Amino acid sequence: MADFGEYLPTDVILANGRSAMLEHNPWPGYWAMVNHDAIKECGKDEEILFFMRAGSSQSLASCPMMWAGDQNVDWSEDDGLPSVITAALSLAMSGMGLHHSDIGGYTTLYGMKRSKELLLRWAEFAAFTPLMRTHEGNRPKDNWQFDSDEETITLIAFFTSLHVRLKPYLMHVVAENAELGIPVMRPLFLHDPDPRFHTVKDAYLLGSDLYVAPVLKPGCSEREVDLPKGEWVHLVTQAPYASGKHTVQAPLGQPAVFYRSGSEFSALFSSLFNTGTEQPL
Repeated sequence: MADFGEYLPTDVILANGRSAMLEHNPWPGYWAMVNHDAIKECGKDEEILFFMRAGSSQSLASCPMMWAGDQNVDWSEDDGLPSVITAALSLAMSGMGLHHSDIGGYTTLYGMKRSKELLLRWAEFAAFTPLMRTHEGNRPKDNWQFDSDEETITLIAFFTSLHVRLKPYLMHVVAENAELGIPVMRPLFLHDPDPRFHTVKDAYLLGSDLYVAPVLKPGCSEREVDLPKGEWVHLVTQAPYASGKHTVQAPLGQPAVFYRSGSEFSALFSSLFNTGTEQPL
């Protein structure tokens, strides 16, 4: 986690004589380059992955992964759970193809406290991103944590296991990013140019074959989805769906995720919720 070195006060005097005002925006890119070069020089580039919360054009060449920064531990669209998807899709269209977030958010201020529901919904969403990583937050005692009760431990373990079982597909889409520059978390319009998808910021494609629509509001157990062109299969129920709008049940542990019918990974997708063991619900 390469933070705290990426910002530059605008009133400092720099050794190269350049104005700090002019160097402020490129600075995160310099910091990314320092981290990249240090890891390479010590021969650890196949062992260490660093990630940052800020960047510049230089970051595209130096930083392998971003994270969304210090979100509020709430459901707000501007800086809570929903904002993470907006950030991921914006970065995707800016050339940064790998992105993740603090599960449960980070910032606990002004009376807000991380709830059990928020933490678990965030973890459920994070299972369908390139990387899962929790954070206790800036005020751990005010936040619901992964080990706050047995049900939370069980569900976090379930979502983590789901993420691990997705590894063959995640390796495929990460390789696409490395070789072709295509982002892992993708706006829907990358695969369906219909204008109705131009403003969608609450759902995305993980690779080309998984449609993900996280629950982003408290107390909700269903989701409206708008599936791109093609035929789709519900990841949990295995029910077929056509392109277009549908309202589906989405209680915790049964995400509104669909896979593309005929995908080369169909066998993997169909097995994710058919493991021979009972769901932790």
